[in-house]
Amino acid sequence: MLSVEHLNQYYGGSHILRDLSFELQQGQVTALLGRNGVGKTTLLKTLMGLVPGASGSVRFDGRELGSAPPYVRARAGIGYVPQGREIFPRLTVAENLDMGLASRPRGASLPARVFEMFPVLRQMLRRRGGDLSGGQQQQLAIGRALAMQPKLLILDEPTEGIQPSIIKDIERAIRALAATGEMAILLVEQYYEFARSLADQYLVMERGEIVARGRGAEMDADRVRERLAV
Repeated sequence: MLSVEHLNQYYGGSHILRDLSFELQQGQVTALLGRNGVGKTTLLKTLMGLVPGASGSVRFDGRELGSAPPYVRARAGIGYVPQGREIFPRLTVAENLDMGLASRPRGASLPARVFEMFPVLRQMLRRRGGDLSGGQQQQLAIGRALAMQPKLLILDEPTEGIQPSIIKDIERAIRALAATGEMAILLVEQYYEFARSLADQYLVMERGEIVARGRGAEMDADRVRERLAV
């Protein structure tokens, strides 16, 4: 679904992403792990076209993305849930969800699975996004991305600052989405247990490089947790 080859990115004189290569498969969850500051969020922004890649190739669904802007990537089927959620606090839940329909044909409706996975959103359609709890806002951010019916769903630390009960809801939703076989999921996470429970494959980043990779079922045997310790 997504193929990245020899991707490099710089900020000023700093080499942030160093010759990254990996693939994401449809119907699988890929967990990207690493300490703060190793370049994970920069990678996601580069994949979304929010910052330019200096060199390398990003192919999505057989198409070279090159310098395509974010809206082109969204229309191609890449859904992005950024770190910090970035919902529209003054818009209602319904209006936030409608924003996810912007890349779809006029008159498209919200997929039923948005409310099936996050029923609390249906109960709060008229409430402003800024009035929701952190966990509810995260569900809203994921629901907004699902509204566009993505082929690739990118999640940047979805458990950050979230209460345990909603983490379980998000975990069930991600597992259910992967089980449909309709999309690839790239999960950036520092919560090791959460990532391990979902990952079909894992990637570990250090200093802008991928230093380890393997099957999700082998994360403990590969001593991935030790690589994340400060």
